[in-house]
Amino acid sequence: MQSGILLAFLAYFSYSCSDAAGKLLGSQLPVFEIGFFVSLIALGPALLSKRADESWRSILRPHRPWMVLARMTTGTVGGMSAIYAFTHLPMAEAYSLIFLLPVFVAVLSMVLLKETVGPSRWLALLGGLAGVMLVVRPGFNALTLGHLAAIVCAFSGALSAILLRSLGQTEKRLTLVGGVLTAATLTNGLLMIPHFVMPSVQHWPILVVGGLCAGIGNITMVVAARLTPASRIAPTQYSQIVWAALLGAVLFGEFPDPLAVAGMALVGFCGMMTLSGGDDRRVVPALPKPAGSLGA
Repeated sequence: MQSGILLAFLAYFSYSCSDAAGKLLGSQLPVFEIGFFVSLIALGPALLSKRADESWRSILRPHRPWMVLARMTTGTVGGMSAIYAFTHLPMAEAYSLIFLLPVFVAVLSMVLLKETVGPSRWLALLGGLAGVMLVVRPGFNALTLGHLAAIVCAFSGALSAILLRSLGQTEKRLTLVGGVLTAATLTNGLLMIPHFVMPSVQHWPILVVGGLCAGIGNITMVVAARLTPASRIAPTQYSQIVWAALLGAVLFGEFPDPLAVAGMALVGFCGMMTLSGGDDRRVVPALPKPAGSLGA
């Protein structure tokens, strides 16, 4: 079990590195072009997660194709909005907004799945929302399309969580992971055509690192999920706030002020409380990897 938790930490570190790579290129290449190359490169490592007892034919023939298509759509929209958010916001600020995902999951669970969310979990969700407000401080800081993109990313991730709750029982994991990456590659590829810019020699290493990190994150998360219960893995997701602060400071000179640091700490604490709350009629399962990260 401990090895699974360590692999989950590695997965979220890889996702954060992929997001940082996209941010590095944000001022040099169009958003859709970054999404295309990162998704295409990530597809290679992700395919290595195919199990020996699985056939390619079974992976390419989902049991519920329309539900899988919906998952591909939410994953693609989430990925594109994440790239926009990371290229227009400080990393820690973008992550704080993306971690509104548990709030959206709770609301959608009640509306779509008729689940009951207990008082302690609602308290944790509202605490996380307060933490986000400390980071963003609307009314004191100008809200931009980057903030909207991060919120869209969080909502897309919540829809993905609801879909995965159902699809996880019938579909192979590679069907879901490979489907999202394929959809992201094709969609970004079409949208990048009008403003395509040929990547330079300096761009390619960053694109390759971003794609490989996204693919490695997918593989390690698959292995971690096999070794450790999802409820034990889920809190490791909030380590991305730490990686965001570190990578933002080292690569982009982004240093959150004390109030923002307090807000990020509150988001992380309340997020873990959200996942461990025990008063729901049906416990909300561990969150999937955020649609916000570039690896889908």
